Amino acid sequence: MSRPTHNLIPGLGLGVIGLYFVIPLVATGAFSLWEGGDKYGLAAYAALIHQPKLWQSLGLSVRLAIQTILVGLVVLVPAVFWLNLRVQRLRPLFDFLSVLPFVVPPIALVAGMTTLYTGPDWFVGTANYLVVPYVILALPYTYRALDVGMRALDLKTLTEASQSLGAGWMTLILRVVVPNLTTALIGAALLTIAIVMGEFTFANILLFNTFAVYIDYVGQTSATQAAALTLLSFLITWLAMLGVLFTGRGGRGQVQIGGAR
Repeated sequence: MSRPTHNLIPGLGLGVIGLYFVIPLVATGAFSLWEGGDKYGLAAYAALIHQPKLWQSLGLSVRLAIQTILVGLVVLVPAVFWLNLRVQRLRPLFDFLSVLPFVVPPIALVAGMTTLYTGPDWFVGTANYLVVPYVILALPYTYRALDVGMRALDLKTLTEASQSLGAGWMTLILRVVVPNLTTALIGAALLTIAIVMGEFTFANILLFNTFAVYIDYVGQTSATQAAALTLLSFLITWLAMLGVLFTGRGGRGQVQIGGAR
C-alpha cells in the first residue's frame, strides 16, 4: 500500500463518521422548513417564537441549570479541595460515588425521590425540587472537572502560604483556590447546562414543563416545530460543548493568591 493511500484512510474514516452525524441534522433542518408540498419557509420557527409556553419552559430550564450549577459547586468545591489536600485515601470512595449516576437508571432515582416527597412547600412540589436529581446527574462531570483542576494546583503550598498570611479556610477557598479553578469551574458549569437542558425523565415523571418536556409535547402536535426545537436543543448543547473545548485550550495561567485590588 502506497504512503498517500495509507494516509488517506483515516481521513475517509473521519469523513464517514462526520456524515453519519451531519446528514440527520441536515435532514431535520430541511424538514423544519417544510410547509407542505414543495413549499419551504420559516413558518415553524415563526410559530414557535409566538408561543409563550416555549419561553416559559426555556426560562425554567435555564433557571434550574443556574441553580444546579450553584448547588453543585457549593457542595463539591470544598469536598474536592479537602480530598486533594488531606484525605486522598478516600479517593476510591469519591470515584465510586461519582460514577453511581451512570449505574443507577434515572427511573430508579426518581422512584426513590417520590418516596421522600415531603418538605417545605417552596421546595417540594415546585420545580426547585428538580435541582436535587440534576445535581446527582451532573455529579460525574462536575467532580471530574474539579478534581482535574485541583490536582493541577499545589494545594499544600497555597494553603500554607495563605494561612501564614492569616487567611481562614473560607478565605482560602474563595480568594485563593476558586480564582485558580476558573477553567475547571467554567467546564463544569457548561457541562451541567448541557445536561439540564436535555434532561427529560425526571421532569416528565414529576410533571414539570421543562424545555425537554416541551419538545416532546410539540412533537406530538406539530412535527415541523418539533424538528425546529430539536435543532435549537442541539445548538445549545453544542455551544456548551464548544465552550468546554475552548476553555480547556485556554492554557494555564499563573497561580493567583488573593483577589484583584
